[in-house]
Amino acid sequence: MSKFKKRPPRGRVEEPYRVNERIRVPQVRVVGDNIEQAVYPTDKARQLAKEQGLDLVEIAPNASPPVCKIVDYSKFKYEQKKKQKELKAKQHKVVLKEIRFGPNTDDHDFEFKLRHAENFLKEGSKVKAYVHFVGRTIVFKERGEILLLRFAQALEEVAKVDQMPKLEGKRMILMLSPKSSKK
Repeated sequence: MSKFKKRPPRGRVEEPYRVNERIRVPQVRVVGDNIEQAVYPTDKARQLAKEQGLDLVEIAPNASPPVCKIVDYSKFKYEQKKKQKELKAKQHKVVLKEIRFGPNTDDHDFEFKLRHAENFLKEGSKVKAYVHFVGRTIVFKERGEILLLRFAQALEEVAKVDQMPKLEGKRMILMLSPKSSKK
């Protein structure tokens, strides 16, 4: 016996649905557009599909008995791919933008970064604002926290705070997400 795992043959893709002769259960529930929904022996169901020039496709293998549909398999696969594509397109990807401050950030820099954060939030992105303490500036933790709280307060109309200022290593982090526009 070989110690290596047996790989599937190259170039052959496993089909997600069992079709026609690959359905090996004694009976199936058949559904379709122009057929009455009932439980048939598998051979009879295959014969019904063949008479219509279509395929018998197993769509719910875990049901008891398995549910099969009489359809054109290539058209069925195309529609499934199309549905997957639509679902993928509807997914919303969350973008995280970072804004970095120092503990001694000046008012002008603060206002500049505030405007950028406001634009990011209006676009629908999340904002991660942090104060980075370099060297001995770690003694100014209170300044960093005050700066981040001021930042959150200035953005309270367009953002909600996900995470209050929290020190993680040499960074104090504040997480903001856009307020929902559905009101």
